[in-house]
Amino acid sequence: MARPRITDEQLVASARQVVQQTQDIGQFRQALAVLLPAELNASLEQTASLLGVGRATVSRLQSRFRQRGEAGRNRQGWGGRRRTLMSEEEEREFLRPWAEQALAGGVLVLSPIRAALAQHLGRKVATSVVYRLLARHGWRKVAPDTRHPKNDPQIQEAWKKNFPKTWRPC
Repeated sequence: MARPRITDEQLVASARQVVQQTQDIGQFRQALAVLLPAELNASLEQTASLLGVGRATVSRLQSRFRQRGEAGRNRQGWGGRRRTLMSEEEEREFLRPWAEQALAGGVLVLSPIRAALAQHLGRKVATSVVYRLLARHGWRKVAPDTRHPKNDPQIQEAWKKNFPKTWRPC
């Protein structure tokens, strides 16, 4: 047997007020997620169908509306770095020796950075982790040009035409 629904009249009155006044679609959906079950006795599935969201989202919307204080209004999205290996300051400190080498005109190779990171963390590190680390700090891969900036195709063709054959068949 399902537990009985408890309707908080103050919460329903607050939801009615939000529906009438808000210009924000997120707050409007939250208020409707509270009003539809309270006013129409709709189940979570029916409410989800009316709002065009999933059943679990209706519960989330109701929960956000209940916690609607300043923290609920300014809540961040689902994104973010949840599984960080180091803080951004630690990453900057880790990259400092390589930054000095790069500023001096040195060529950086990924494998030593990856090995040092693995040693620093005490675990294996995938190559993609190092590439994302470098991208987070504004580093990018710089590849050499495919041709020399001073090359001249006409001079190259003239050299090919006039170049003497140095080999002789046996």
